[in-house]
Amino acid sequence: MTTETNPDIIDKTFDPAEIEARLYAHWESTGAFRPARPDAKPFTIVIPPPNVTGSLHIGHALDNTLQDVLIRYHRLKGRDALWVVGTDHAGIATQMVVERTIASQGLKRADMSREAFLSHVWEWKAQSGDTITRQLRRLGASCDWAHERFTMDPGFSAAVTKVFVDLYNQVDPTTGKRLLYRDKRLVNWDPKLQTAISDLEVEPREVQGSFTHIRYPLADGVTLANGADHIIVATTRPETMLGDTAVAVNPGDERYQSVIGAHIVLPLTGRRIPIVADEHADPELGSGAVKITPAHDFNDWLVFERHREIGWLNILDAEANIVAADGIPAKYVGMTRENARKAVVADLEALDLIELIEAKTIQMPYGDRSGVVIEPWLTDQWYVDAATLAKPAIEAVRSGATKFVPTNWDKTYFNWMENIQPWCVSRQITWGHQIPAWYSPDGKCFVAKDEPDAADKALSYYSGRGEPFTRVQFYNEGAAPFIRGDIGEVLLLRRDSDVLDTWFSSALWPFGTLGWPEQTPELARYYPGDVLVTGFDIIFFWVARMMMQGIHFMGEVPFATVYCHGLVRDAKGAKMSKSKGNTVDPLALIDRYGADALRFTLTAMESQGRDIKLDEKRVEGYRNFATKLWNAARFCQSNGIAASSSVTPPAATAPVNRWIIGEVVATARALDGAIAAFRFDGYAETAYQFVWSRFCDWYLELTKPLLAEGADAAIAAETRAVTGWALDQILVMLHPVMPFLTEELWHKLGRRDHDLILAAWPVTDEGAIDTEAAADIDWLIALVTEVRSARNELNIPPGAKLGFQLQNADAATEARHSRNAAAIERLARIVRADGAVAEMARMQVVDGAATISIPLGGVIDISVEKARLEKNAAAAEKERDALTGRLASPGFVDKAKPEAVDKARADLAARGAEAERLRAALARLG
Repeated sequence: MTTETNPDIIDKTFDPAEIEARLYAHWESTGAFRPARPDAKPFTIVIPPPNVTGSLHIGHALDNTLQDVLIRYHRLKGRDALWVVGTDHAGIATQMVVERTIASQGLKRADMSREAFLSHVWEWKAQSGDTITRQLRRLGASCDWAHERFTMDPGFSAAVTKVFVDLYNQVDPTTGKRLLYRDKRLVNWDPKLQTAISDLEVEPREVQGSFTHIRYPLADGVTLANGADHIIVATTRPETMLGDTAVAVNPGDERYQSVIGAHIVLPLTGRRIPIVADEHADPELGSGAVKITPAHDFNDWLVFERHREIGWLNILDAEANIVAADGIPAKYVGMTRENARKAVVADLEALDLIELIEAKTIQMPYGDRSGVVIEPWLTDQWYVDAATLAKPAIEAVRSGATKFVPTNWDKTYFNWMENIQPWCVSRQITWGHQIPAWYSPDGKCFVAKDEPDAADKALSYYSGRGEPFTRVQFYNEGAAPFIRGDIGEVLLLRRDSDVLDTWFSSALWPFGTLGWPEQTPELARYYPGDVLVTGFDIIFFWVARMMMQGIHFMGEVPFATVYCHGLVRDAKGAKMSKSKGNTVDPLALIDRYGADALRFTLTAMESQGRDIKLDEKRVEGYRNFATKLWNAARFCQSNGIAASSSVTPPAATAPVNRWIIGEVVATARALDGAIAAFRFDGYAETAYQFVWSRFCDWYLELTKPLLAEGADAAIAAETRAVTGWALDQILVMLHPVMPFLTEELWHKLGRRDHDLILAAWPVTDEGAIDTEAAADIDWLIALVTEVRSARNELNIPPGAKLGFQLQNADAATEARHSRNAAAIERLARIVRADGAVAEMARMQVVDGAATISIPLGGVIDISVEKARLEKNAAAAEKERDALTGRLASPGFVDKAKPEAVDKARADLAARGAEAERLRAALARLG
């Protein structure tokens, strides 16, 4: 591909904003993100689809930066790289947004048909649904936008329907149960949204509540061993006692052996309920007796499943108001649960049945979107037999077909998968994939791919029963009731009004996005994927479900590696939240420092899943790094250095040129290793140190004499060629992390026949590493660094040129000093002086087995410097020792905030290093 970007003089000022907008449009318009290497090995990543309602937050920025680093790296390595992109329809979130939108127009969802409301949703989606994808472009994400997917587009919807129908029609031979079925079970019910929600949408909050200890009278004159005529139970939700169907005690609890099987007279209702023996009751907690309300508590439902004779009683409606049920006094019917709680407690107090009310901080489940307390509620829902689907998914990770990085996350995966519960996949909202099930008036359910299929199944069924139906009429909820005598031969079928949980559709993402159920060329080539990058917090909700569905429908795991990154926290390590006011807007950081600086920061701080403490100063620092490279490129250009014509290194004779070639190769090899090990921090740190220190600070400085006027022409030409080649390789190696800066410099340095994004990764032939040249230059750098450090510690004026004597040097050291005398003099500001070493104050620098002795008479006041260094070293040591003592104290480590402990450890390391540095400076003075 030929780019229209022309080489030009590199501007004095680095302006990320202008560069980013221009280059991204160029990449996208030229198809640079499309996989177009049919003969190359594919490399596939599927993006965790962001919600269509979403905006880019800092977690998205981390997640997508890491994916882009991988996709750009493998593209440079010659792979046929595909980053599948798209958005999730986000059922509840989108419905809430649209409901608010139409409310501003005076409209309500309840007042319109399903079709009318959905038309408003699609209109909103067309106008506002691409916000986050525009923001991903700002980040530099090189996704295949030409084939962007949406979980509600027709092709993907067809995949969702097929999976539902196929699972419904498949029976597990070991249990005889369908893999997808309808059942009455407890769900997390949101009374405000009036739908079931997933565990991920439940937010535990600490609230000030109370434990109410209630006396439950024993029936039939039965008493406990201690003579008590009642059992005490405690609850945080006294109103639910109206739905109690049993009291549980531990079978090993001696206090209650005599009453197991006896009955309680449930206060306020007069209903008799049994006392059952069950391990759920913990003798060490409270009275050891637990009230059992199966229809309103998940643990209690499990007790019911072990003791089905106790039954269940639903006492709440969809809005969490009390309903008329067995024995419930009429005064409570219609009350909200909060009002019923107050009334129940008051009535129990009036009956002298309250033993104690104790204030207590309790955990309450809240809907993360509605903000109301979530109710465990017994409803009819659709379920997937997750336990059956989980078995091959568990084995896939155990066998290594899919690996978690870091490896510790596989334990989290196993723990959940091995204890998995049936998966509720239905939601009582309008926006989403409507469940492909139709009901006849007598309650028969027909699951089908579409209406004609449902009609065929229904007519076939009733024909077999001798029914006279000849055609079918379909309707949604709200239609007139079915009256058989009125319609004769027409069978009415009502479509299930529920929609599928968005996790159900997103579980198909790795293969549904590639055209399944059609056997497309893309599906054959790019499934399974190579890597999934995601937060550890959705291992249960998304990763595990993709594993189950991918293996079940494709026969292969959906990805070879799952990389789980950490959370982005604020600079002090606190979790970000709007209520704390410590959230970070990645777009604001991009506006201030550029996308490359933010990307580099997130990559450098991502250390195998550990949480990231994001400090804006780090972003600023990496913006400075970008500016340093920009200025280095300007320096090269001003010295006649241009783009290289080859990916292989030029021939070189000068040691410094042979050295930098080896450094480039070693760096590229190290970066390969970092990517292979998913050490994103290692990738960034390796690239940073090479570019800043080895190339900018040392190589460019060491080659200045080789490029100066009057220098050897052949060596100057060689140096320009090597420098241009090395700079090209730097741009390639940095490109995955800093794509905009590197692409811009790539074209500024010379005319190219392709964009950097499509360039080749550096040659990593170890034979290009000249160990002799490397040893010589590394020795020079170490010597100059040590002398500069010593000068700085002793406050020697930077411009002062000092004489030195070389003592105890062997022949090799003498030769090195001789070869590098000019560089040592220019860079360290010291020159070798003949003659014996004067017996006077001097500074000593160790050079291997030799010693460099530098007289300081007349340069500094030795006694003053010794006193200053001694004072500062003592102060550093005192603070170091104090911090050591503090961190050795369990009282501090166990009780202090984690960020305070982390700061103390960092301060200890800093003070310790400072003390060592100052003592070393004193030692140099002899």
